[in-house]
Amino acid sequence: MLTEQDRKRIAEAIVAVESKSSGEIFCVLAHSVSRYREVPLAWATLAAFLLPPVAVLTGLHRLALADIFSSWTDESVRAVEGLILTALSAYALAQAGLFLIVALIVSLPHVRRATTPRFLKRHRVRQMARQHFAASGAKLGHANPHILIYASLADRQVELVAHDAIHKLVGEGPWNAAVAAVTEAMANHKPADGFVRAIEICGAALVAHFPGDASDHNQFTDEILEVRFL
Repeated sequence: MLTEQDRKRIAEAIVAVESKSSGEIFCVLAHSVSRYREVPLAWATLAAFLLPPVAVLTGLHRLALADIFSSWTDESVRAVEGLILTALSAYALAQAGLFLIVALIVSLPHVRRATTPRFLKRHRVRQMARQHFAASGAKLGHANPHILIYASLADRQVELVAHDAIHKLVGEGPWNAAVAAVTEAMANHKPADGFVRAIEICGAALVAHFPGDASDHNQFTDEILEVRFL
C-alpha cells in the first residue's frame, strides 16, 4: 500500500513532532476494515420484496383481472383458481430469482464495495479505530496525550481519535483539518502525503499544549502500521 520511501517520510514526520512534544502520534493504514458480507443479502432482500410489487403496481395485474371478471361460469371459477395459483407461483419464483441474481451481482468485490452505504463504512472504520486506540493507549497514563490517525484505503474513510487531555484543549478544528488532508490525499492516490500533512497539523496542537523534548520516552513505534483485513 505504501512504498518504503512513504513509510520513511511518515516516520520522520512523527519523529519531528515528538522531538518537541511530550505527546505521541501513531498512524494506521488499513486496506479495508470489513468484507461487508451482509450487504449483498440486504440488497437481494430489498429487490426480492420490492420489485415484484412494483411490477404489479405498474399494470401487470390488470391482465389477470380482465381474465377473472370476463365471466363467472364453473369453468371460470376453475380458471380463476388456476390463475391465482399461477400468479402466486410466478410471484414466488420472481422473488427467489431476483434474490439470487442480486445477491450474486452484489457479492462481486467491486460492486459490494460500491453499494455499501457510506454510513456503514464510516461506522466500521470508527469502530476499528477506537479499538486500536484503546488497545494501543492502554499502557499509557492519563497524563500522556496521544493521537491516532486511522485510515481505510478501500473504504476511503479516515478516523482520528485523540486523548481527552488534548481534545479538551484543542477542540474539533485541527482534527477535522487532519482528516480532510488524509481523505483528499487518498482520493488522489497519495495517502502518504495526507498522513504527513495530518501529522504536521496534529503535531502543531501537541507542541503548543504539551511541549517536551527528545528525552521523553517514546511509547509507540514511529512506523506507520499497515493492516490487511483477512
